[in-house]
Amino acid sequence: MQQQQQQQRPSREQSSRPMMGPRGMGSYLEKPQDFKGTMKKLMTYLKPYRGRIFLSAVMAVIASLLTVLGPWLLGLITSEVARAYKAAPDLSSIEFGLIRIIGSLRLSIGELALFIAGTHILSALFNYFQSFLLIGMTQNLTYSMRKELSAKINRLPLKYFDSQQFGDILGRVTNDIETINGTLTQSIAEIFRSITLFIGIFVIMLLLSIPLTGVIFITTLFSLYTVSKFVKLSQGYFRSQAKSIGELNGHIEETYSGHTVVKVFNHQDKAYQNFDRINNDLYHTAVKSQFISGIMMPVQFFFGNLAYIAIAVVGALLVLSNDPRIAIEVGIIQAFIQYTRQINQPIQQIGSIANVLQSTAAASERIFNLLKEPEETPERETLKEPKKVKGHVVFKNVHFGYKEDVEVIKGFSAEIKPGQKVAIVGPTGAGKTTIVNLLMRFYEIKSGTIEIDGIDIRDMKRSDVRNLFGMVLQDTWLFEGTIYDNIVYGSLDKTKEEVIAAAKSAQTNHFIESLPGGYQFELFENGSNISAGQRQLLTISRAMLADKPMLILDEATSSVDTRTEVLIQKAMEALMKKRTSFVIAHRLSTIKDADVIFVMNDGNIIEQGNHEDLLKQNGFYSKLYYSQFDTN
Repeated sequence: MQQQQQQQRPSREQSSRPMMGPRGMGSYLEKPQDFKGTMKKLMTYLKPYRGRIFLSAVMAVIASLLTVLGPWLLGLITSEVARAYKAAPDLSSIEFGLIRIIGSLRLSIGELALFIAGTHILSALFNYFQSFLLIGMTQNLTYSMRKELSAKINRLPLKYFDSQQFGDILGRVTNDIETINGTLTQSIAEIFRSITLFIGIFVIMLLLSIPLTGVIFITTLFSLYTVSKFVKLSQGYFRSQAKSIGELNGHIEETYSGHTVVKVFNHQDKAYQNFDRINNDLYHTAVKSQFISGIMMPVQFFFGNLAYIAIAVVGALLVLSNDPRIAIEVGIIQAFIQYTRQINQPIQQIGSIANVLQSTAAASERIFNLLKEPEETPERETLKEPKKVKGHVVFKNVHFGYKEDVEVIKGFSAEIKPGQKVAIVGPTGAGKTTIVNLLMRFYEIKSGTIEIDGIDIRDMKRSDVRNLFGMVLQDTWLFEGTIYDNIVYGSLDKTKEEVIAAAKSAQTNHFIESLPGGYQFELFENGSNISAGQRQLLTISRAMLADKPMLILDEATSSVDTRTEVLIQKAMEALMKKRTSFVIAHRLSTIKDADVIFVMNDGNIIEQGNHEDLLKQNGFYSKLYYSQFDTN
């Protein structure tokens, strides 16, 4: 079945490889296909938090308005100091009067200074509280989204995971959620703050001096136009840089995870040449992208300084002007210099937010696409719960294909009596593993029925069906944690004595006791710090401990030595007594004692019987069996 499955879906090894690409380049690498639709859907998640968003927006607006007041009020103080200095005959006789703020409101310089300090304190407090509100909101939102994604993943059929990279799914639950989290925490407030700040500054500047406002407007336009050209130019290099980083990460992962193979085939020089080529590409694209990106700040400083010079020159002329329509006080020049610095900030923030929203929409789109994936077919309304299972399994004219138009199993029919040991053999791609997947309801059959003790497995809960089987596969399923935890996985009700007894039956106890800590020895991810044979023994111990009424063994002894295999076979014989067992085997010598052997080819049974009967038929099985000993 392997060849067929490799054509239909990615292998487990491929699937476990994480998606490559730097998080920071997301906005350059991926854009949403439906920006408006995705953002609209994201807004539905924000509906329960409308009150918080509104309150935080109000706080952001107030904080921005208070920030805008500062330069204007400081300008009033400067103007009063200049007026008092010119009016006084000498420095010792300077007298400061009350400064008119608005209407009849007048304050002394000291009172106005305290008022300015108060505005800055209030602005900081409003910014803090609106951030506090948004952080609480986004944490609740992302917590709910993670729960929704987790529940969705548990409802997805196995075929979805066979067609997706695990790293991609992991990225949606982690990186994409965090992208949304960061955007909602910062960008919502920034949008309101930046717009308010820009409008507020622009309005106050118009009220103070139209000529000086024109100067800032012209220099700002030139600055934005120049920066936009550099941004457009740098994005191409950033894409190339991100591509090179992803290629470099993939090369490093493959080379170092497969370093033994690299050395065995003396591939070090070629691997280094590939690394050097990718590294050079990354170097050149990174230099160009960072150089162009680095130019933007000096360009903005240049235009900012140009604006300062223009304001100082034009402002001085306006201060000295005798025309009351355009004449200004000296404090207004100071206010405009500060506003020149401030007005670039909201413009940059709005541009930055636009990019962030693109990245957020892309992340949201990936999450929503996962949430709308077809789930496992719903359970039938009238479900039957198996009582005391005997293990009578019947396949009736079963048809199935991983793709709608390509059948893998073509009218498979078979009957397995309670307690029988059934071996399923055949060439690669015959459909052996697929039969097991259908029996466990990892996939749903296209037509026909599969019955256990007379009950259609579709009339039973999937969890009930899977609870009837113990499994030992060629691929070992081990997790980071202790050996004890791995053996007891799925059988938490078992005692320590039962765990040790299962390990002894599987010939595992001896090697476990030889490890530091014994059963408390910590395994690395996928048990990489023990041998392949030892990993296989642990999965056999787990199956023995589970003590299920039926067994599925898929090349369960493929990774152990011959002596251990003999011992395990004896233990398996004891375990399989009075249990219906399905054994998928490539080494036919291991299934000679099977009660019945199904010989599969092209999705169906072409021969069946015991070992001796099939050899006498001198058919397909006979050729498979004797081919093992053919040395020509």
